[in-house]
Amino acid sequence: MAWDEWEQLKAQAAERHITHMQINSLQGEGGYAEPSGGGGGTGTLKHSGGPWTKAASTADDLQTSTITARVDLRSAHDGTGGGLVGLSSSGALKAVLTSWNDRLGRVREECGALEPMLRQVAVDLGEVDAEVGNKAKAVRVPGTRRGE
Repeated sequence: MAWDEWEQLKAQAAERHITHMQINSLQGEGGYAEPSGGGGGTGTLKHSGGPWTKAASTADDLQTSTITARVDLRSAHDGTGGGLVGLSSSGALKAVLTSWNDRLGRVREECGALEPMLRQVAVDLGEVDAEVGNKAKAVRVPGTRRGE
């Protein structure tokens, strides 16, 4: 294969994988559409901490429910020891108890670590957006009321 042919193949492949990115654009069925109305955007900066706060609450709820599940699991296994002595299922039940106890412990630890980080993301994003909004308001644009 000649060098020119290789370069042409690379260029064709690159054309097929062009990434379209445009601020205030909408993705239509055939690709990306230009924003309508010329100016685009609403002129306001919005952010909602709701999804992050909800995720943090869910992590907190999971942490609590795994503690309850571990207690329930242990108490459910407490009653099986006496009646299963000498049976092979006794060892299997103990292995299952240990395995699930460990898994639930890891889930609890992960949720405990995640919860404060998710809450902090909500705070951080809110503060960043407020700061960016204030900087944007300070920009003077000639021919507008903020351009003076």
